[in-house]
Amino acid sequence: MKTESYPRAYLYRRIVQAKIFIDNNYADNIPLKKISGEAFFSKFHFNRLFKSIYGKTPHQYLTSVRLDKAQLLLKEGKPVSEVCFLVGFESVGSFSRLFKHTIGVSPTAFVSNQAARKKDIAVNPLKFIPACIAYKNGWMENSNFEQIFT
Repeated sequence: MKTESYPRAYLYRRIVQAKIFIDNNYADNIPLKKISGEAFFSKFHFNRLFKSIYGKTPHQYLTSVRLDKAQLLLKEGKPVSEVCFLVGFESVGSFSRLFKHTIGVSPTAFVSNQAARKKDIAVNPLKFIPACIAYKNGWMENSNFEQIFT
């Protein structure tokens, strides 16, 4: 193994280790010092390395992980206030503002949209089958295809 490639691979492995730590502990209050400690870097050096690799600061990444998990929990039908605390936010108001700013709709509207989508899928499931799959299976030629699934 080349001596030049070893340090870089070792550094990446340490940064990935810290990313996995964030993924596993997103709901906890984890300060940057603790995350950087997982990678054995100073928090300033770690912040620069993390951003150069992932394109986001560790805090931005943590926030995106929390919002992704929040979307999954909201899709399951959990209440907004419960989801807020389950994913690690301390205030429903700040969670709602950040959710709306990032996702584009408020958490309540997101829940309503998901409920409407589920209802639409139940009523008209064919709208949600990609055309390439319908064509591949010969469903496009079948004129009574919609009647088959109702």
